Amino acid sequence: MSGQTGMATEAGTSARTEPQRYSEYAGAEPSGYGWVVFAGTMILMAGTLDLIYGIAAVAKSKFYVANTHYVFSDLNTWGWITLVIGAIMMCAGVGIFARAPWARWTGVAAASIGAIAQILSIAAYPWLAVAIFATEILVIYGLVVHGGREPGE
Repeated sequence: MSGQTGMATEAGTSARTEPQRYSEYAGAEPSGYGWVVFAGTMILMAGTLDLIYGIAAVAKSKFYVANTHYVFSDLNTWGWITLVIGAIMMCAGVGIFARAPWARWTGVAAASIGAIAQILSIAAYPWLAVAIFATEILVIYGLVVHGGREPGE
């Protein structure tokens, strides 16, 4: 039976081969790795946006809604907080793609703080804050549920 794959056949039966599963291909990533890639990509994007928004807030840009009342402090303080959160997110995002052991929980912590900060800054940019908050929750899910798997598991 050269050239055929599958099981040996008895007389009168045909050889059937089953298709290979995706996870059986050589070099395939483990189940749930897509969530980790998603989390790393989104945390890098959120970190970049937080850096941009932080710079805009510190520079008192016209990007934000005028005469907004914040939970505490003012726009300048929120700008610095957002800048720091963005820098931590950027470091965690790079670490996630480098598969650094510290990056998973740093990413979870940064995304959690970022989610809380987005809820507190709904007054400044309402729809965008809700969208970023939802993305942060998905990042947390991806890192907690699938972030601890190593390739080949």
